[in-house]
Amino acid sequence: MPVLQKEEKQPFFHQRRRMLFTAIISIILLVIIILTGLLLDKESIATNLIERNASPSWSHLFGTDWLGRDMFARTMMGLSLSIGVGLAGAIGSVIIALVLGMIASTGKMADRIISWLIDLFLSVPHLVTLILISFTLGGGFKGLVVGLVLTHWPSLARVIRAEVMQVRSAEFVQVSRQMGKSSRWVLMHHIFPHISPQVIIGFMLLFPHVILHETAVTFLGLGLSPHEPAIGIILSESMKYLSSGMWWLAVFPGLALLLVVRIFDHIGEFLRTILDPASAHD
Repeated sequence: MPVLQKEEKQPFFHQRRRMLFTAIISIILLVIIILTGLLLDKESIATNLIERNASPSWSHLFGTDWLGRDMFARTMMGLSLSIGVGLAGAIGSVIIALVLGMIASTGKMADRIISWLIDLFLSVPHLVTLILISFTLGGGFKGLVVGLVLTHWPSLARVIRAEVMQVRSAEFVQVSRQMGKSSRWVLMHHIFPHISPQVIIGFMLLFPHVILHETAVTFLGLGLSPHEPAIGIILSESMKYLSSGMWWLAVFPGLALLLVVRIFDHIGEFLRTILDPASAHD
């Protein structure tokens, strides 16, 4: 019997160890991408007509564009910019989701209003609402971030609301209320510590979603300024030159964006396994 138990636990142990290794590699790659983008200056993407339309080589890993700008430098700077926009959008969305999810626990009327608000926002596609908000605010960094913040909180808010409702009905919370503890004390000492893992996991899983939507809106010309080296702008500009054989203008930035999204997915799944006991023992 002990041998059988050891054999049953072994796959789960190897799975945890493999996920830990993958998460460490993902974090290292993410740090390298961010530092590379931050350390590069504007001179690295300066116009150089002598080397324009150059295919990938050791001197230009991702080739150059029609103005001779190094595509590797543009891609790394664009990824750092997308990560910064995604960070701002994800933090704002998490704050809204957390506040509304906790307000829903204050009473039936508040819960009814919050639930109606969540259903209202979920009934409209993210991208459509994001485009409308960004266009109304004039686009650019401000309009894009505000649009991302206001459109990506409903799903997480629903999860947080469900967790808050479950913890609120727990026996230890009822005992605290009977002992005269205020609703604010119960909220800060019982409810918030129990939902904090869900908030962290939700933030990490929301991040790649925000980055992809930022890239999509920028690709359509309603996001970041065309003067910024954003991935959406790079991909949008490359569409004009794919027919002439300059495949590297779209392939490398697209793969780099996909890599960043997968990195955040791996980190989010690892955090879910570590912080969520239910998923850790599935």
